[in-house]
Amino acid sequence: MQSALVSSPVVGRPSFAVAQLPRASRASRTSLVTRAAAIAAEDVPDAAKRTTMNLLLLGAAALPVGYMAFGFIALVVPPKVAGAGGAQSAKDAAGNDVRASQWLQTHKPKDHSLVQGLRGDATYLVVTDAGEIEKYGINAVCTHLGCVVPWNSNENKFKCPCHGSQYNNEGKVVRGPAPLSLALAHANVDNDFVFLDKWTETDFRTGQQPWWS
Repeated sequence: MQSALVSSPVVGRPSFAVAQLPRASRASRTSLVTRAAAIAAEDVPDAAKRTTMNLLLLGAAALPVGYMAFGFIALVVPPKVAGAGGAQSAKDAAGNDVRASQWLQTHKPKDHSLVQGLRGDATYLVVTDAGEIEKYGINAVCTHLGCVVPWNSNENKFKCPCHGSQYNNEGKVVRGPAPLSLALAHANVDNDFVFLDKWTETDFRTGQQPWWS
């Protein structure tokens, strides 16, 4: 932009005035801006195109994200072992599914050892005199105040250390203050895995309906 030197009312002090652009030049610039805006508007996709582009972008992002999510889920969620109905696989102290063949190698006849059973309750697996997994598991929670009752192999019974309650080798209460026998669960072997299932029929030890059902 050029400035023109004009005379100043004060002697010896020049002043500058901004030269005005010609009218035709201003009109030309306005025309250029208008045409640029029109071109930019033509380049903007309509709503349908924008929706299609968004869907394509979402689909492209979903593939790697879904792959990573599947890998994470597979890592943190252990695979389920098939069992009949609502049966739950018995777990050993390390959280592994109990296999009957391996269990019986280290647990001899008359053995009563704990596994993780239904609802996470400590449950005794029993080995029969014939060296097989007994058809029932025995819940280890005392029916008095909820202590875990240890198995006393020397006396062939369960003895609660909290208040002295005692149960026979089948978990039937034989001495109070516990008012009820230990709860039962079905124990079945399927494809070498040991499964525990809810016991709902008559308690064979008492001839009564199970109090825990």
